[in-house]
Amino acid sequence: MSVRDAVIFEQAGCNWAAYVADLPGCITTGGTFEETERNIREAIEGHLKTLREFGDPVPQPTSVARDIEIQPAA
Repeated sequence: MSVRDAVIFEQAGCNWAAYVADLPGCITTGGTFEETERNIREAIEGHLKTLREFGDPVPQPTSVARDIEIQPAA
């Protein structure tokens, strides 16, 4: 069973950072966007595994990320 989590990617100077909106503390960085995407996948898997090992509930995703396009003010 797969689950879709909202992940926020932010460019930070010369690297990237990512975090999962519904998994507090699930964050990572990487030198490129692609590396950061791989890292956050691993971070999510590890985070969920740790929650299960400690008997903590695994939160169901509730956040949604979407790009919103607006026209700049004249």
